[in-house]
Amino acid sequence: MKIGLAMFFTDYSMRPEELAVAAEARGFESLWAPEHSHIPLSRKSPWPSGGELPKMYYDVMDPFVTLTAAAIATKTLKLGTGICLVVQRDPIQTAKSVASLDLLSNGRFLFGVGNGWNQDEIEDHGTVFATRHKLARERIEAMQAIWTKSKPEYHGEFVNFGPMMTWPKPVQKPHPPIIVGGAFPHGARRAIRYGNGWMPHRTRQHYADVAALLPEFRQMAEAAGRDLAGLPITIWGATEDYDALCRDQELGIARVILSLEAAKADVILPQLDRWAELIRKLG
Repeated sequence: MKIGLAMFFTDYSMRPEELAVAAEARGFESLWAPEHSHIPLSRKSPWPSGGELPKMYYDVMDPFVTLTAAAIATKTLKLGTGICLVVQRDPIQTAKSVASLDLLSNGRFLFGVGNGWNQDEIEDHGTVFATRHKLARERIEAMQAIWTKSKPEYHGEFVNFGPMMTWPKPVQKPHPPIIVGGAFPHGARRAIRYGNGWMPHRTRQHYADVAALLPEFRQMAEAAGRDLAGLPITIWGATEDYDALCRDQELGIARVILSLEAAKADVILPQLDRWAELIRKLG
């Protein structure tokens, strides 16, 4: 089981290249950057974790910029969006950003995607909240065509373009893994339909621990004809608990992600040192 870590990179956090170097040296497998283009002052949708929305959500930098800085500073660390809000992004331009980052990192990019919870933020981008899930699927399918074909085209209800030429193509073939974020069961269904992995949060209001739902997820995947080897599970929200990590490892979870606060090195590095010991113990 691999261990990754995530941070909302802001002007008051560790710099992405600084955290990336520290993480790679301590045995972490991956570094993840979230995305919010902005946070409207109106609020139609509650924050899924409950309570007030933390300040870092308002302040987070662009994930493709921060992950590029991290890629240039490292050699083996994988870089992931956790998650990229594809319903708020142009698919042609996003496909180029993904391919460019995969090229600059020598094939280390993990394309974590999600459909978002903040209705006001999503609607500011001209996206209809009620149909965002179909829009996301079409945009991902369109990007897959761009990455894998020399003269791609796509014709859907929301995404429509004729034959084009666009490079670079990703280093990873056929493209970087598309790891679909989202709760059970809807996020799981989307992962099975068009993903190369599923990435839920550990807990949500309607379940105490997503690990209890993994047998049902695997049954759903098999019923859909998906090879479970092609749908590894990444669980967001790891805690500094060796026994809990061992249980995840025994369940066949491919990766867990530690979420760090948006803080400087004096706060973060001691945590990473403790996690380095856990990583060594887990083998």
